[in-house]
Amino acid sequence: MHKTYQITRSAELTSLSAFRELIKGAAQDWPQIDAQKLYDLQLAVDEAATNIIQHGYAGMNPGSIILRIQIDENRARLTLTDFGHVFEPAPPPTPNVEAALEDGSTGGFGLFFIYQAMDEVDYQTSLESNTLILVKNL
Repeated sequence: MHKTYQITRSAELTSLSAFRELIKGAAQDWPQIDAQKLYDLQLAVDEAATNIIQHGYAGMNPGSIILRIQIDENRARLTLTDFGHVFEPAPPPTPNVEAALEDGSTGGFGLFFIYQAMDEVDYQTSLESNTLILVKNL
């Protein structure tokens, strides 16, 4: 069995809660999504959507973000689509937490969290849109 869930929201930080709620609601239908997997899914989408909002739409009017979730017995596949600037999320090096704490920096951890939380990360771009695909094995 396979099920799909989808919402579109404006590329604003206030939309993050709607994305988290959709993930939580979808997870309730799938017993193999335990609390840790739910946390990982929500964290990855929070970080990815925040990057889209802050960097993908930088210098532009806020566009939209489409979150599509496809779940089956073996995996959860979350797809975020936006219409902002292209940004290739390459696997980052392990961040230096001590240095960040010393200089008061709180940014720069998002991609690291995404790659730690998810089993697969893929990015595709076209003339029309950018698509980030996040896969969590169940």
